[in-house]
Amino acid sequence: MHIPSAATSELELLGFREALERSGKSGGYDPERWLYVPDFYTEYRYILGTRGTNPLICIGINPSTAAPDDLDNTLKSVERIALGRGFDSFIMFNVYAQRATNPDDMEQEMNLRLHQENMKAFEYVLQQSEDFPSVWAAWGNIIEMRAYLKTCVQDMIQIGERYDARWYTAGKRSKRGHPHHPLYLRKDSPLDPFDIREYCQCCL
Repeated sequence: MHIPSAATSELELLGFREALERSGKSGGYDPERWLYVPDFYTEYRYILGTRGTNPLICIGINPSTAAPDDLDNTLKSVERIALGRGFDSFIMFNVYAQRATNPDDMEQEMNLRLHQENMKAFEYVLQQSEDFPSVWAAWGNIIEMRAYLKTCVQDMIQIGERYDARWYTAGKRSKRGHPHHPLYLRKDSPLDPFDIREYCQCCL
């Protein structure tokens, strides 16, 4: 089980571009199939997914222990739904890039540099779609656990607008209005259009 060993501000972080350039060189997985940045297990993760021209981009809160060929149940569900809805690939992205099995262990204060590098990763992810990027908000009530997560989402909205991103949810929203987590959804669960700006105004 992963527990953060230190605040990310105490770590020597790889910027997204540098991590992307190194990706696929550490071995242990097929880089022609997988997109994994950084491509080794560490305290943070920018991207994990499969390669394609029509990915479903799923947005969680923070990454856990999953890696190529070793998906956890949440990512197995994400892949199942992506393929079930006609996408050729999936990309798991997160509002905040710090790894923590238990979201309670996320750092109390946002590491601005980690966030900025994560937003570079988000822009890269959006560029992987040949058409309008399909972004699935799937973070559940965990979005309320840290105040800085709203700021992260607002920055993602602005970046998404530059690429005409289309936002969706799957499954019933929570009583607080937050999008359903991917776990336990059927592979034929519909993707419902999601007004992300209205959501930020009323629910965050």
